[in-house]
This record gives sequence, structure tokens and C-alpha cells, in this order.
Amino acid sequence: MTEKTFTEKLITVQCDLKAPKGQRNDFGKYNYRSAEDIVNAVKPLNKEQGLLLTLSDKMILIGDRYYVEATATITDGETSQNYTAYAREAAAKKGMDESQITGTASSYARKYALNGLYLIDDTKDADTNEYKQQENNVAEAELESYLLIKDRLTELGRKTSKPYEELKRYILGKINKQTNSNFQDFEPANFSDAIGVIKTLELKQQAKKEKQPEPQNKEFDWGN
Repeated sequence: MTEKTFTEKLITVQCDLKAPKGQRNDFGKYNYRSAEDIVNAVKPLNKEQGLLLTLSDKMILIGDRYYVEATATITDGETSQNYTAYAREAAAKKGMDESQITGTASSYARKYALNGLYLIDDTKDADTNEYKQQENNVAEAELESYLLIKDRLTELGRKTSKPYEELKRYILGKINKQTNSNFQDFEPANFSDAIGVIKTLELKQQAKKEKQPEPQNKEFDWGN
């Protein structure tokens, strides 16, 4: 029997994965799944296919707010695939200290990174409380992603003398070229692509600074 490719192994896990919503919110009267629920459900499937899942977090300071960048990576030892999601720390949350606020943001970001990696659909019937709560959660996640992009573009604009709208058009152009799409704004489908392009620009800007001092108001070298 021919050995499965990495892609075939990942597709098998995605198709076989059942991650029930094992948590209950009694106040909102709905069930939900956590990152831990997904990890526990996928462990035996990954083992069957010889795949290793790892999760990593990184704190990013944008302006005066911290974001958690969570990345879920799956590998067979030779090939790997990853998905990244973001969550912004709440400025304050009743009954939580700072470490708990960070932990909550980490769990939230990890859950959506796992959702993206394993193609988990979080939707439910439209007439249930759970569905309404999930709609609110998705809207919140999309807003957080949009705010992250906006904050990073604003910060990059300060360093490159490029207006926000010009940076935004450039990044959307890159995404549309790479994906053969025609996005007019940052949408859920291209949040991660936008962050990838922004990271590239930031790295290029940092590399230029390390080689030689940047003259004031010098135009940023966009590259290809």
C-alpha cells in the first residue's frame, strides 16, 4: 500500500475529527468547545496518521495594547502546515488578574488557530441561543483581527511615512495577486494573509535599519 502524503494525512484527520462542545455556559445557556477539547479529540487521530501538533504563543505590542499571536502547526517530520490566529488582551476583566487575562486571550487565539488548521465549523442552527452567541463570538474575533491589522498598519505608517490607506491598498493588492481574488477590504478570509504581508514589510524595514541609519522621510522600499 502506498504511503500517504502529508496532505492526505491531514485531510484524513480533518474529515474524521469530531470535537464535541464539552463546555457549558450556564449563564448564556449554550455549549461551546475549548482549545483543550479540540486537542483532546485530535490527539488519537494525529497518532494514527503519524502527525505531531504543536501550539505556540507570542505576545505582540501594538500601540499600547498587547495581542496574543497563536500558531497551530502540524507536521509529519518532513512537511508542515500551520495556521495563525490573534486575540487582543482585554484592558480589564472583572474578577481576573493580569495573568488570567493573558491566559484567556491565549486560549481564545489557540482555539481559532486550531479551528482554521482542522477546518472546524463553529456554526449552529440559526434559532438557537448557541448560534447567536457564536455569531457574537465570530463578530468579535473578526473585529479583533481587523483592529490588529489597523494598529499594525498605523504603526508601520509612522515608520515609513506611508499613509494608512496607501499601505492598505498595497497589502490588498498583494493578497489579490497571490490568491487571484478581488478583495476590497480586510475580510475574515484574508486576515492571516494581510498579517503575513505586514510582517514581511516590517522585517524589511527592520533589516534596512540594521544595515544603515534611515534618513528622515525616506520612502519605504516596497519590494516585490
